[in-house]
Amino acid sequence: MATIDRRAQIVDEYETLEHQLADPEVLADPDQLRTVSKRYNELGPVVAKVRRYDERRGDADAARQMLDGSSGDERQMLVDEIETVAIELAALDVELRDMMIPKDPHDGRDVIVEIRGAEGGEEANLFARDLFEMYESYCATHRWKLETLSSSTSDMGGYNDITFVVHGDTAWRHLKFEGGPHRVQRVPVTESQGRIHTSSATVTVLPDVDEVDVDVDERDLEIDVYRSSGAGGQHVNTTDSAVRITHVPTGVVVTMQDERSQLQNRNRAMQVLRARLFERAEAERAAELSSERRAQVGGGGRSEKIRTYNYKENRVTDHRIGFTVYRLADILGGDLDIVVNALATEERTRLLAEGSIDDVGG
Repeated sequence: MATIDRRAQIVDEYETLEHQLADPEVLADPDQLRTVSKRYNELGPVVAKVRRYDERRGDADAARQMLDGSSGDERQMLVDEIETVAIELAALDVELRDMMIPKDPHDGRDVIVEIRGAEGGEEANLFARDLFEMYESYCATHRWKLETLSSSTSDMGGYNDITFVVHGDTAWRHLKFEGGPHRVQRVPVTESQGRIHTSSATVTVLPDVDEVDVDVDERDLEIDVYRSSGAGGQHVNTTDSAVRITHVPTGVVVTMQDERSQLQNRNRAMQVLRARLFERAEAERAAELSSERRAQVGGGGRSEKIRTYNYKENRVTDHRIGFTVYRLADILGGDLDIVVNALATEERTRLLAEGSIDDVGG
């Protein structure tokens, strides 16, 4: 088993914790007891699986030792036992590897997604709409609920930008891979000569967080209200319902105007602000998350991209893992799992190589 060293370390730690739970000093300290108990419970399922592995491996070793002096039915029984154990050990090995993969701390959270037309003028905005419709269909396939928080339409019906939240237990697990610049290569509707243009839109993916996850001091906020613009009928011309919140220490600005009431727009703006500040704090704590953020947002330029959608070749290529599939229409229609599953497999392989026993159990 490839994880023998880590397996032994986990068992040693578990047994140490077991002794600590019987220590009067630990039992008398509520904070220490809580910490030790939490870690003990996290490692318990892994240790149980390790012990089952060792037990079955011992059964196989014993059967092999008896094999030399056996014959007839007894020998066949031992051969069958060795083969059965080999199959079970292989399955246990896979299960242990999976249990040792560090868990994503955002798993189970809802997801906030922001899409913006980047480079390419109106064609970039039209592509931003295509991406939104792709995610809308993808969410419907998985039975997640998609709720639009704000949007700004362009002259030809595209999106200058659109922000939405996806509610679903497995939404983060799938959508977290979508953050970054997306590039499209096609003949725009505005092109009279039939030439292929390259445009881009940026997608930012953030975990939806609660107030307890990020502390926002009201004194750090500048809140402006103003008259909404765009679609909405007479209401937008007569009511100061739009809200712009500026987080002064970081300079993060969130604007909401799609709802009719100022309170609704303020609540939605705070929801997005918390998500951005939470992600920003994580990025500052971890260099890896910081690099992920830069990779997601980038400059929106044509040379920066995580994925290309090429209409002429009916091709979608994810450049992070060199994955290409010739099913453009299906993917834009919401059949995105073929790409997401490839990214998830690559992530699993990487985490298995990088994983630490400190991460077992989350």
